Amino acid sequence: MFVPVILAAIVIDYAVGLAADLFNLKALRLEVPELLRDIYKSEDYRRSQEYTRVTTIFGIISGTVVQVAILVFWFAGGFSVVDRLVRSPGLPVIIEGILFIGILLAGYALLELPFNIYRTFVIEERFGFNRTTRATFLLDRLKGLGLALILGTPLLAGILALFEYGGFYAWLYAWGAVTIYTLTVQFIAPVWIMPLFNKFTPMSDGELKEAILGYTRSVAFPVANVFVMDGSRRSTRSNTYFTGFGRNKRIALFDTLIKQHTVQEIVAVLAHEIGHYKKKHIIQGLVVSVLHTGIMLFLLSLFLKEPGLYRAFHTDQSVYTGLVFFSLLYTPVEMVLSVITNTISRANEHEADSFAAATIKEPLNLIESLKKLSANNLSNLTPHPFYVFVNYSHPPLLQRIRALMTK
Repeated sequence: MFVPVILAAIVIDYAVGLAADLFNLKALRLEVPELLRDIYKSEDYRRSQEYTRVTTIFGIISGTVVQVAILVFWFAGGFSVVDRLVRSPGLPVIIEGILFIGILLAGYALLELPFNIYRTFVIEERFGFNRTTRATFLLDRLKGLGLALILGTPLLAGILALFEYGGFYAWLYAWGAVTIYTLTVQFIAPVWIMPLFNKFTPMSDGELKEAILGYTRSVAFPVANVFVMDGSRRSTRSNTYFTGFGRNKRIALFDTLIKQHTVQEIVAVLAHEIGHYKKKHIIQGLVVSVLHTGIMLFLLSLFLKEPGLYRAFHTDQSVYTGLVFFSLLYTPVEMVLSVITNTISRANEHEADSFAAATIKEPLNLIESLKKLSANNLSNLTPHPFYVFVNYSHPPLLQRIRALMTK
């Protein structure tokens, strides 16, 4: 029973993604949209379309290879082999679970590594984005591995132990543990985790800092300092974001953003981000994430008791194998939830745009900043509606501009 269901889940997820990609390729247009002719030269627009085409085709190829590899591994008995391997020394069941999941994640990371290397050092290099050295690329992955071991292993061990020994309410205990863990990481990330990958320098006094702090005071958004992040160390792309809570809340500007935008355009971008806080989007996102986790863990608790799930993969019944197999079965549910959260996110982006337009001196600065961000990042200006529906957490640029022009 479970074999066709899980196979259908994997295939449906792949097929929807493939259809969205193919529709998106067909939606590419030769002419620059009229509203963007002031920022996009013909050559730049051609490069943006070529970038979309190249990255989409590469994504289709890499995604297909990964999906085929998973299916081959499954039907060749790979899960059963790894399960027998971790059981053979007679270790405690929690250690077995950590080893089982760790081996699978390591294999998946190795499978994706060549594609990540090609994406970074060939595609991103070709289009002028890449600034990552080979040493930085390797160091990033070693740091990521270290964080996974330090932060991820205790969480995984806790979840496995709770489902192994927690009885009927194990999913509820796990939900509480994951929620506390997530909030803790959100709180400490700006101070302890993010600086492992990037350098955050307090912005020096001057026109830009004065304009930013002046705006934050005008909308009653207290912030102790503004930081400049060395985004140019890895890419020419530009961005800005807020992170953390309470005393650890901080504004971080990519150094590339500062180079590419005027002071008032940067303030407009920050106003949009502050709009997310003011409109409670951050809290909303956390609540949705916590509820999503609770639903997923409850469903997991039900399927862990199904012997057919384990027969589908030719393994003995255990919490750790059930966790992995359930994640495959859960794929279409995750896709549907992702579409819903993306729809909410796009509405929130419009709301944050409206907040920014209403609170800055000149709303046109937000439009200009969005245009520049799009042009500098070679964004696709004419994404297919179905692709937007499935993948976009932000509205397409033209939709945002038209909405702002009506304010």
